Amino acid sequence: MIKTAVVGSTGYVGEELVRILCAHPQAGISYITSHSNAGQRYSEVYQSFNGLLADVCIEENIEELAGKVDVIFIALPHGIACKKINKSILDKVKVIDLGADFRIKNKETYEQWYKTEHEAPELLEEAVYGLCAWKRDKIREARLIANPGCYTTCSILSLMPLVKDGLICTESVIIDAKSGITGAGKALSPGTHFTECNESIKAYKIASHRHTPEIEQELSEFALKDIKLTFTPNLIPIQRGILATCYAKLLDKSLKYEDIREIYLKYYKGEYFIRIMQKDVYPETRWVRNSNFFDVGFKVDDRTGNVIVIGAIDNLVSGAAGQAVQNMNIMFGLEEKTGLKTVPVCL
Repeated sequence: MIKTAVVGSTGYVGEELVRILCAHPQAGISYITSHSNAGQRYSEVYQSFNGLLADVCIEENIEELAGKVDVIFIALPHGIACKKINKSILDKVKVIDLGADFRIKNKETYEQWYKTEHEAPELLEEAVYGLCAWKRDKIREARLIANPGCYTTCSILSLMPLVKDGLICTESVIIDAKSGITGAGKALSPGTHFTECNESIKAYKIASHRHTPEIEQELSEFALKDIKLTFTPNLIPIQRGILATCYAKLLDKSLKYEDIREIYLKYYKGEYFIRIMQKDVYPETRWVRNSNFFDVGFKVDDRTGNVIVIGAIDNLVSGAAGQAVQNMNIMFGLEEKTGLKTVPVCL
């Protein structure tokens, strides 16, 4: 059994991690940490674990945990992991960081977008961006995984086949993405109160969302050139789910739906968690809810010469905890979908 520790276990992503690991046949939870709930049984914080998990939340001490487990999941806000992880820690244990601290390879870019100093720049080159479908070989050998963000997972998976094959104009890509309220995290904020969000939809952090450089970085790597795109996130009154609608100009106007589908099949046909919709069927968040699946569909607009790509994920699973466990499975040589074959909860 793989011995795991979940640091930040009582946030929304942390709870999702604990839920998945509790049912994992080849991994066990050795320690769960929570500063705000230290000393409490986990089942007192989340009654859904009543009778299933008797563990008590402890204060986080990564130095101590590193000598006791095989992998540490860090589900904390940005700016914390880079203060706690160093090469000495990584010599003892594998780390999967679900925050943003090791996703951006350029220290100055990270500090510009996140408004905080990066305190472990020496680890940025070593950290592997854990987008499983595209970085599998590097993940296998990694000891530090930067688990991708939720918007970025959906956006990159939606666009990468077209970018990789050079089929779209990369100077005019637009991503309009919508997220459920859990994407804002568990911390209280007036903008995410029920009365502020219910019966409303709003765009936020226009031209300034922190996932923008992450999307650009990963797409640029496969395009072999710098990409700048327009990314607009929207908050919608659902608990979980992301729907990303991506617009791009086709360089070859003769391309039809069947041609685009073949490109996606070339890269995603063997991917268990990536489902390509049939023609004229487009993803919905309810079709991936509570699952690690990513659904993608597309439409070629002959009138404008654009291709419109729509992707959907559960932001807490495929966009966070599920992808983190998928990364763990790869790192430890397990079948990738182990513990993650949950059928989406449609209703």
